[in-house]
Amino acid sequence: MSVAPPVLAQQDGGLSNVGVVQSVILTVAPDRLYAESKFGLRIAREIEQESAEIAAENRRIEAELLAEERDLTELRDTLSPVEFRARANAFDEKVQQLRREQDEKARALGQRTEEARRALLTAAQPVLLELLVESGAVAVLDRRAVLLSVDAVDITDKAVSRVNEDLGEGADILPKAP
Repeated sequence: MSVAPPVLAQQDGGLSNVGVVQSVILTVAPDRLYAESKFGLRIAREIEQESAEIAAENRRIEAELLAEERDLTELRDTLSPVEFRARANAFDEKVQQLRREQDEKARALGQRTEEARRALLTAAQPVLLELLVESGAVAVLDRRAVLLSVDAVDITDKAVSRVNEDLGEGADILPKAP
C-alpha cells in the first residue's frame, strides 16, 4: 500500500498561472486603472495645470479687489452717502459675480475629472473584454465591490499595461482642454 505525498495548498488557490489568470471572476481597480494609465496621468497633469492657473487668477482677482476696496474706502468721506452706497453695492455685486465665475471654473474642473474617468472606462472596455475572454472568465468586477478575493484575480496591472499600449495618452478619447 502506498501513501500519496501530502498536497500543499497554493497561497492563491492555484490562480497565479504564468500569463493570463484562469478564473471565472476577475477584478479591476478602476481608480488605479485611471491613476496609473498614461491617459489618467495626462488628465491629472492638465487638471493640475488648470488648477494652478485658476489659483493664480484668484490671487490676481483678490489683489485687484483689495485695491478697489481700499480706493472705495478712501472715497467714502468725499462721496455723498447715496453715491457711496451705490458704489459699494456695485462693488459687492462685482465680488459676488467674480466668486460665482471662479466657483464655476472649479466645478467644471471637477466635472472634467469625472468625465475623464468615465471616458477611460468606456474606452477600456475592449481591453477588459480581451482579458475576460483570454482568462475564460465570465465577469470582471470592480475590486471595491468585492469583499474578499485573492490578488491573482486582479487584472488591474495587465489592464493598465494594455490600455497604455492601445490608448496611450488618449488624446482621441478626451482631447486636451482648450
